Amino acid sequence: MSLVAVALLVLSCKGSEIKEYIPAEPDYSQPSEWYVSSRGAQADIFYIVSTETIDYYTPDGSICHYADTYVDSLRTPMLPEIEGVEALLAEGFNYYSPFYRQCSLESFTEEALWNQRLKLPFEDVRKAFAWYLENENGGRPFILAGFSQGAMHVLSLLGQLDDETYNRLIAAYVIGATVPEEGGHVVAAKGADDTGVTICYNSVREVEADMWPSRSAFAINPLNWRTDSEPGTVVTVPSPKLPLDEQEEDSLKVTLDPVSNLLIVKGFTGTGYQVPLIGKDGNYHSREIWFYRESLKENMALRCKAMLEKLSNQ
Repeated sequence: MSLVAVALLVLSCKGSEIKEYIPAEPDYSQPSEWYVSSRGAQADIFYIVSTETIDYYTPDGSICHYADTYVDSLRTPMLPEIEGVEALLAEGFNYYSPFYRQCSLESFTEEALWNQRLKLPFEDVRKAFAWYLENENGGRPFILAGFSQGAMHVLSLLGQLDDETYNRLIAAYVIGATVPEEGGHVVAAKGADDTGVTICYNSVREVEADMWPSRSAFAINPLNWRTDSEPGTVVTVPSPKLPLDEQEEDSLKVTLDPVSNLLIVKGFTGTGYQVPLIGKDGNYHSREIWFYRESLKENMALRCKAMLEKLSNQ
């Protein structure tokens, strides 16, 4: 029986009190708690992985809503995304991604629930980032990037950056999440090469397919780096999970809707894209990096160049 099936079976039992298990806190001085690729580059990417965990049960019957970074079967599901993002985006950068006690997919069925459960994983991310700054960064400019739950933690980190650290922020990529407001160190990107800014977008077939309860305060089109309704286009195969030579290419037209701040994507033919449990038909959450991978990679390099020039002139 699969882990999901076991979880559903236990949840279906009525009248029994289930204890909650909290895994041990990661020790970020230990290399095992990191995925790192150090290339001797002039700038870094600090990447926070999305939700790859479901509720599970310990041998004594306790339920756990958080990944255990000391258990291989619970940390290895994070690796394909971490490695995939590195391969797609991180050329020319040093790459740091911490394993953390991310909350489970079931946590995102209710907004109040995820607001409560995000606190513990964010403490891990905050401590990981502090350790990285003190022990690994060496004063280099850096990109903060995250997808879905990881993007939510990026947004929380922005709220805690001191000015000195913020001055080295190339950009923050809040991908597949919403930004409630601009302010402080959350500054909306206005173009392709501004620095110290936040990039945010969410992709749907139509506005009704939005899966978040609240809309983002701002967004940008990651194909043309415009904040108006001028469309961008890209030709891509639909799925990152199938061999590229077995897929027909899609020609996508992507338009930013200035009312909803959603990206309206036309021309996508793929199937199997819907996120389990919380996804909607026509919501392209699982493709937020894949659709725009070449443009994101080029943009990170462009913003990095602008930041290095800015710092060299100070």
